[in-house]
Amino acid sequence: MPRKTSPAPSAVSRRAALAGAAAAAAALAAPRSCLAAAEAAAAVKGRLRQSVSKWCFDSWWSLETLAANCAKIGIKGIDLIGANDWPTVKKHGLTPTMAPGAGSISNGWNRKDNHDRFVEEMKRNLDLAAEAGVPNVICMSGERKGLPDDEGIKNCVEGLKRVAGYAERKKVTMCMELLNSKVDHKDYQCDRTAWGVEVVKGVGSPRFKLLYDIYHMQIMEGDVIRTIRGNIQHIGHFHTGGNPGRHEIDASQELNYPAIMRAIADLKFDGWVAHEFVPSGDPFAALEQAFRLCDV
Repeated sequence: MPRKTSPAPSAVSRRAALAGAAAAAAALAAPRSCLAAAEAAAAVKGRLRQSVSKWCFDSWWSLETLAANCAKIGIKGIDLIGANDWPTVKKHGLTPTMAPGAGSISNGWNRKDNHDRFVEEMKRNLDLAAEAGVPNVICMSGERKGLPDDEGIKNCVEGLKRVAGYAERKKVTMCMELLNSKVDHKDYQCDRTAWGVEVVKGVGSPRFKLLYDIYHMQIMEGDVIRTIRGNIQHIGHFHTGGNPGRHEIDASQELNYPAIMRAIADLKFDGWVAHEFVPSGDPFAALEQAFRLCDV
């Protein structure tokens, strides 16, 4: 897909629009614009801290442009970026909200032969995150590849317990992502909330929780609000996305995001909600709409 440029907040700048107009008209326009911006800022509720996953906007914007647009909208963080990208994000006053940890979707903590390597990799990434003030790092269960679910839980617990104390000392939370194995990630093992919760309970650390991806769990389970309410103590991070299709989180799809976000906010969740949808149209409009829908 060809790269698209960020839409300007207005199709024509004030200076161009008023070229040749009376000075008095220009003087009147500026206060109205300032007032509108102030009213919009005051209207932000801010009960939830919102972020956005970088990869979803790679086809449209550079990281520099994404960060600048997030700052304009009121989004405070960018998800799933490594240390090389953190200075760009911080330059715009944003927080890198989720960084690499250890493990991949296909090859994760459910295999004991990965543990020695993953523990060292996770420690290195926890060090980087702690030094830069990054609150979370991501990890994955891996695919089943014939491994029974109870054995997968046991193996994940065994491996992650080896590094949980280190994460506690560094004050960085490791988050295992819940993904669907029905549509997008066939055979992924951490594909249900109950499975992930058993891993969290087994590790038994305040610095290991779930990344609850609302899009993925709608596909696998539905009953999103009830599940979140029943397991909020085990959830450290959220991702959004429209279903079906993982596009805009608007009325064209089946999830009621304002209701979901109100439920999360009412639970006094103090982590981050990161938008992880791929825009099907104007990316700036889609991201601004998502921010407004989730600002409950």
